[in-house]
Amino acid sequence: MSKVVFITGASSGIGKTTAEFLYKKGYTVYGSSRNPQANVINGIHFVTLDLAKPETIQKAVETILQRENRIDFLINNAGRGITGALEETPDEEIQKAFEINYLGPIRVIKAVLPIMRKQQEGMIINVTSVAGYMGLPFRGIYSATKGALELTTEAFRMELKPFNIKMTNIAPGDFVTNIAKGRYYTPVYENSPYKERYERSLREMDRDVNNGLPPIRMAKKVYHVMRQKHPTIHYKVGEFLQKISIALKHLLPDKIYEKLLMMYYKL
Repeated sequence: MSKVVFITGASSGIGKTTAEFLYKKGYTVYGSSRNPQANVINGIHFVTLDLAKPETIQKAVETILQRENRIDFLINNAGRGITGALEETPDEEIQKAFEINYLGPIRVIKAVLPIMRKQQEGMIINVTSVAGYMGLPFRGIYSATKGALELTTEAFRMELKPFNIKMTNIAPGDFVTNIAKGRYYTPVYENSPYKERYERSLREMDRDVNNGLPPIRMAKKVYHVMRQKHPTIHYKVGEFLQKISIALKHLLPDKIYEKLLMMYYKL
């Protein structure tokens, strides 16, 4: 029997590419979408799931379990971008970002853990972000949500060791996807004291995405990690500069690192 993979956010971008790649590798793949266009697309079985609606999470997991009687891999991929000056970002959008990028994945994990514990095996891969390793200007909320998931994974790993359930993070850098389309943008207010710097940062963000890596690179990394008997805690996938920036944060004095980030974003 082929292993069963459940990947959230599989209708576009990294999730779609990864789901289709794993299907071609022989896995039985279930993908989630808030509004699936069909039950099966390119070999991927779709279930309805909205990370902001806990009842849909439980129903999606129950559907997979009824059909397959097991879930071997969970790939927490779904998420939402958010930009804006911290002072000007609406509280409700901050709450929504944490609901989707942090609480949502935690709820999915909680839904599959009893299944994996019964199986006495399983692997959970949380797709975070290079941005989760540093507080990026005008992306502070996004950094916070992804950083929180990174740290929670570290704690989960230690709690789950007696049950032979493995968990890890994969942090992608910039990839050519439609992430910008679904991102929440705090408006650029004409009278904002952040106007010029925020606009400049938005241009840099769009440039980074447009010049990013193809999603297949991430799909291949996920496949590689899935095949590891003892996966490590953190994996990074991205351009050399993005990956080295994480290492530099641990090596450089804080103020020098801060200055480098501000230079990069032309602040």
